[in-house]
Amino acid sequence: MPSFGKKSQEKLNTCDPRLIELFERVVEDFDCTVLQGHRGQAEQDALFVEGFSKLKYPKGNHNKYPSLAVDVAPYPIDWKDREQFTYFAGFVMGIAASMGLNIRWGGDWDRDKDLKDNNFDDLPHFEIRD
Repeated sequence: MPSFGKKSQEKLNTCDPRLIELFERVVEDFDCTVLQGHRGQAEQDALFVEGFSKLKYPKGNHNKYPSLAVDVAPYPIDWKDREQFTYFAGFVMGIAASMGLNIRWGGDWDRDKDLKDNNFDDLPHFEIRD
């Protein structure tokens, strides 16, 4: 059974308890790695400048503490394998639904299930939507 390594667990622990519970459940059945939880101003603004985020600090859900967003990727990571990210996201969304969580994925920002209408893909991104 997969489990998070020390670095992944430390990053996940900066997140909202609902995200922690969700991804601790996900990793039981799907090997994955946590890339990012909470993000401070310098990191957020650098990602904005580099084009990896559409939001400047403090407007991103990663900027809250605890973080309302987490970046998690299927392991091993293959950034070119969109199908694997999509399969992983479907698994995550299914577990989230079974837990009664309202989650948004960065591969379908408007949550219309059309995965080709995104203007900006952030495939490892998941966030709580209250």
